[in-house]
Amino acid sequence: MAQLWGGRFTKETDKFVYNFNASISFDKKFFKQDIQGSIAHVMMLAKQGIILEDEKTQIVDGLNQIRKEVEAGTLEITDEYEDIHSFVEANLIDRIGNIGKKLHTGRSRNDQVALDMKLYTRDEITEISDLIKQLLHTLLKIMEENVDTYMPGFTHLQKAQPITLAHHAGAYFEMFKRDRQRMEDIYKRMNYCPLGSGALAGTTYPLDREYTARLLEFYGPTLNSMDSVSDRDYIIELLSALSTIMMHLSRFSEEIIIWNTNEYQFVELDDAYSTGSSIMPQKKNPDIAELVRGKTGRVYAALTSILTTMKGIPLAYNKDMQEDKELTFDAIDTVKGCIVLFTDMLATMKFNKDIMAASAKNGFTNATDAADYLVKKGVPFRDAHGIVGQLVLLCIEKNISLGELPLSEYQKISQVFKKDIYEAISLSTCVEKRETIGAPGKTAMEKVIGLNKAYLK
Repeated sequence: MAQLWGGRFTKETDKFVYNFNASISFDKKFFKQDIQGSIAHVMMLAKQGIILEDEKTQIVDGLNQIRKEVEAGTLEITDEYEDIHSFVEANLIDRIGNIGKKLHTGRSRNDQVALDMKLYTRDEITEISDLIKQLLHTLLKIMEENVDTYMPGFTHLQKAQPITLAHHAGAYFEMFKRDRQRMEDIYKRMNYCPLGSGALAGTTYPLDREYTARLLEFYGPTLNSMDSVSDRDYIIELLSALSTIMMHLSRFSEEIIIWNTNEYQFVELDDAYSTGSSIMPQKKNPDIAELVRGKTGRVYAALTSILTTMKGIPLAYNKDMQEDKELTFDAIDTVKGCIVLFTDMLATMKFNKDIMAASAKNGFTNATDAADYLVKKGVPFRDAHGIVGQLVLLCIEKNISLGELPLSEYQKISQVFKKDIYEAISLSTCVEKRETIGAPGKTAMEKVIGLNKAYLK
């Protein structure tokens, strides 16, 4: 058992206790960040005269060689080591001897693991932001191609008013844009370097924490050593943001699942993102959308877990905090996989535009516009609302749409109606006259599309 802390103990740790305590099985995921932080630390030690330049060179060369061998697969990270820090340091000492023991000067595993987790999280935030950007590009393409694709807009899963597919996709563009902005916000707030905080009270060595922070591309050092080693706010913020991303993906997945049904037939999923049934040959199941929807709970669980873990921890570091890693790694991997698959599914999905338009036309989505028609001719809105309600009831009895109802039937209920009612309640009129920014009208949508293009540049 390779341990960094054996001097105080006269008895070897029980094997079960050792395994329960060890984190190598999951913290090996950030071996690159551990080596990156160690190189910055040793460069600072040499700059401050705490170790010699030649010692720095040997340590840096040794660390780089370990990194190359792990990446090449010629050096395996095994569970004989307690954690990734033990693995790196023990291998370094094996290669360069006692000089390798100077690597840990002025450093604790507490500030070391805090640094590694920040470096890893920072890298992942950047990658997730890039994946969201690709999803936004896919949504923008759908918007550009469908400013004239009419479909029903819904409330309560009931057809409400006509919109366009561009407008519907634009709603998700806004959601995922906010998700990307949250990534940027978390990055800015977390980007301060904890290295040099020691176990909790700093160190008596003359460390240059500003220099270490610059080497690692942080904005600067953290300003309280106790908070530095016990802060997991950025993990909580990230998991909260990831949960919101999954919530948005899940909502969109739910709509795609509904649109894919025989009853709707708004979309056709590409074969690569569907599966069949083992018994029913006619089935084409939206498995990717369903899995994205299902995996949302997995990410929510990670957020709940870390909040529960952190709620009762006194300052400063406690071993409980080791529980932040597995759940965070899993949540990050889950979200990244879901974004990639969802983006590809969306990019290959076909929209049945005629069916969408027919659904809007036959769902009385233009009823509000019929009421507005009466209001513009002097009828009080509350009276207009009641008149159109009677018309809808009549259409339901005759199994026709408002556009198919004869003018004579309109005029039986109100003489205010003239031939121009049909133009007033056409899908194109209902959509295009809504031109205020944020509405589905073509002029408004094209302005928004321009703003979205500028954002993605």
